[in-house]
Amino acid sequence: MKLALANIRKGKSAMVSLFVFILVAAVLLNIGLMVMTQINAFFDHKVEQLKDPHVTIMMDDTSNQAEYEAFIANYPGVSVEETENIIKMNMAKFDFGNGELSNSVILFNADAKRDVAPLQLIEKRNTTSNSDDEIYVPYSFKNGGYTLGDHFTITYQNKKYEYQIAGFFETTMMGTSNIGMMKFMLPEKSYDKLLNELDDQSEGMMISAIMDDQTQSAKLETEFMREFQRSTGEETIFDIESLNIDLVKSVNTLTINIVATILVTFAAIIVLISLIVIRFRVSSSIEDGMVNIGVLKAIGYTSRQILLSIILQFILVSLSASIVGIAVSYGLMPFFGEIISSLSGLIWSQSFDITMNLVSIFFVAFCVITVTLLSAITIRKIPPVSALRGGVKTHNFRRNHFPLEKAKGSLHFLLAMKSMLVHAKQNIMILLITIALTFTSIFSMVLYYNIASDKTAFINLFGSEPANVYIMVQSDANIKELMSNFEKMDHVEKLSIFDLIQTKIDGQTAYTNVTEDYDQLENNIVYEGRQPKYENEIAISWVISSQINKGIGDTVELKYGDETGNFLITGLSQSIGNAGQIAALTMEGMQQLHSNYQGSTLYVYLDGISNKDFIDNVQEEYGGP
Repeated sequence: MKLALANIRKGKSAMVSLFVFILVAAVLLNIGLMVMTQINAFFDHKVEQLKDPHVTIMMDDTSNQAEYEAFIANYPGVSVEETENIIKMNMAKFDFGNGELSNSVILFNADAKRDVAPLQLIEKRNTTSNSDDEIYVPYSFKNGGYTLGDHFTITYQNKKYEYQIAGFFETTMMGTSNIGMMKFMLPEKSYDKLLNELDDQSEGMMISAIMDDQTQSAKLETEFMREFQRSTGEETIFDIESLNIDLVKSVNTLTINIVATILVTFAAIIVLISLIVIRFRVSSSIEDGMVNIGVLKAIGYTSRQILLSIILQFILVSLSASIVGIAVSYGLMPFFGEIISSLSGLIWSQSFDITMNLVSIFFVAFCVITVTLLSAITIRKIPPVSALRGGVKTHNFRRNHFPLEKAKGSLHFLLAMKSMLVHAKQNIMILLITIALTFTSIFSMVLYYNIASDKTAFINLFGSEPANVYIMVQSDANIKELMSNFEKMDHVEKLSIFDLIQTKIDGQTAYTNVTEDYDQLENNIVYEGRQPKYENEIAISWVISSQINKGIGDTVELKYGDETGNFLITGLSQSIGNAGQIAALTMEGMQQLHSNYQGSTLYVYLDGISNKDFIDNVQEEYGGP
């Protein structure tokens, strides 16, 4: 211990820098590991705490309601089944953050009695008024810039519905925009008023089920959809839509796990840098302290004692830095908790995790001991006499690089080259440290730029097509003529038909993109294989692929309305939207199922004009919202 403390005092600056490296690594490693190991349990706990359903089935066809309810109630493992009326606004729009979201809005009667997902408000506006313009919104809207009492507008079918936010609630099932639909609650007076204003197509019902084993939720959903998609025959405008908790959890925790993985990766890089520093420090201290090592051995110290003193000094630094880093990580967890809450729509409550704390500490300690031991093991092979001579043996046959009497060049350059080759090992270590530090610094800046500044690459990662404006075309309009007219407008760089329709792929719900040429799109979300080119091809997401157990080269049955067709899978795609249940089809492929299909949505890419000004120009010429 005395030798270790003496060595630490001797190299204070090196030990301080090593302390900082390991502290930062411990902070990132502990936060990343705690999030990665706790996020699934956290989500499951929230499902249980909020009494949220494991499976939800939504439909507008209530003629077979008793049959639907009986299937769910009698399904093995279902402990609670509940049915209630809902209002669905398909492709409604509302402001969120600095932009506008288009999503399916599901509205519930907040005053209705329910056993499944009862309303539990986190915050509620203090008011005694029985207003008919109040609305309760998911907790994720707090991160979208909303507070109690703020005005909230839903635009649906060219009409605006104005509300005031009266409260926030947590929900695991439809609390974020990632799923393609969001849950809202209206007091009974507001609910009845809206119901009277909308047409019958917006009325529907939802069947919710809680199971003894939530891992069976996907199986229940699949069997229900297969049973009643066959028996109902003709699909309606609302159709039957479903969600299961396992799928929702995988989608909602995907981004959180990406953030946690990045933290762990950075921690691993910093630990690697620290180990290189230790390797460099140990080698240098052995060379510089060779005579001292000889003296210690001459007066009776064993090689084992000297070796342990060297290991001990780095263990003391690494353990103290790790413990301080663990403490700092708990201080920073509220900040990361806000990030998790914004991504999941749930309030993150951090608990003390001694297991992950010990894993972080022992991981760093193990790496430090291993590298120090391997670096200092040469001490055992140095005889005391050789050490007292400064490590010089009887003869030295090392090659003389750049002999001064023969080599050409300036004296300073030759001496520098000789010194560099003599200390080759140390220079290689310095090179590795510089490479690792440069990589970490550049990667951090690039990551920050792509997330906080120019978000294009980060958005593309999640499957969004970055058009400036999209235009919904009425069914009786000639979309080809409109495209020709828009192409002639100033500042229009290009435009494409890009529809999103609901289909069934081997019985699974899929939100299928339809366009004429996927090469014209900005974002290619296929990560394996390719997008479809011909009328008999289709690309599906990894979520659908895992659900139907099929991949590239397999054939699937696609159902749209009453029509079905077989298509060849050409690629697997990634998307966080619409619960990841995304597919891609060409216009020609779609016309095999619906010969008169021409598309209904135009994606417009602009150059040199703001989105708002272009929209104003279109509205002025063509009218519409």
